[in-house]
Amino acid sequence: MSDVSELLLRLETAEAVWVRVAEVQGSGPREVGAWMAVFADGQVGTIGGGHLEWQVLAHARAALAGAPLQARQRHALGPSLGQCCGGVVSLDLEPVTAADIPRLRQQLAQSGHPLALFGGGHVGRALVQALSPLPFALTWVDSRDGIFPPDVQLDVVCEHSDPVQAAVRDLAPGSAVLIMSFSHAEDLDVLAECLARQRNQGDLRWVGLIGSKTKWARFQHRLAERGFSEAEWAQVACPIGLPGITGKQPAVIAAAVAAQLLQVFGV
Repeated sequence: MSDVSELLLRLETAEAVWVRVAEVQGSGPREVGAWMAVFADGQVGTIGGGHLEWQVLAHARAALAGAPLQARQRHALGPSLGQCCGGVVSLDLEPVTAADIPRLRQQLAQSGHPLALFGGGHVGRALVQALSPLPFALTWVDSRDGIFPPDVQLDVVCEHSDPVQAAVRDLAPGSAVLIMSFSHAEDLDVLAECLARQRNQGDLRWVGLIGSKTKWARFQHRLAERGFSEAEWAQVACPIGLPGITGKQPAVIAAAVAAQLLQVFGV
């Protein structure tokens, strides 16, 4: 289960203190926007560990027990905290309950890098598992009814689209797109729609297509028949995944592609 899904699930029955990194001066253990939720009996997420996190956990749990909550904290990461990062971290703290779930869901979705995954097959499912703990706002698209598993992560947006390529129009600007549907015909339609959007708007971050070099050579001919140029299809990554990883198991492909996406977004 991803941190976001666990947070939303636990908030349905328990209150927490939401801790977010608001500002970092110099070096810090986590970036601005990193968060954790502190419950009376545990936590979800992390602001970097070490004595800083331990101190904030203690303060938050005391607040859950009735002590005053300090809404803004500033910590110098020096010898007094036993951390030698040398920077200064400012944190925002607030109490949250089930009533805050819609706001937090939206806030956390907006904080992730937008990513659309077309295809609910074996590799698609493995990718959802691999991507769930990573900083992506994932939209999962398929044209088939009943394809999404019942236990999909709460923070994954599942979208049925028929025709499947129609979903490309509504993707968030800056989205990366992964294409791995159940048929080559659908793959081609989604890819052509992505290239058309790039031609008209130029706002997709990256487009990747699963397949071999042979498949990609055939697709280039078909894209040419649809009026696309070599310069346009040169924007497409095919095959996908980090080079040098040759395994064909869905989990191996998913790991290679997830790592590639982290490079694309500079995470």
